[in-house]
Amino acid sequence: MQVLKRKVFRTLARLNRIVLPKYSKRDLTKISRIDKLIIAYRYYITKNSL
Repeated sequence: MQVLKRKVFRTLARLNRIVLPKYSKRDLTKISRIDKLIIAYRYYITKNSL
């Protein structure tokens, strides 16, 4: 069960890298609420894929 969960999250992490925008060079203090949600989602997926 744990292996399947990790594979699903790794697949989602790969899709995130392709589809979602990158925020590494932006000023995180001036982002919108939607951008914050996207960052939180990416963090959750990355954390669970490791």
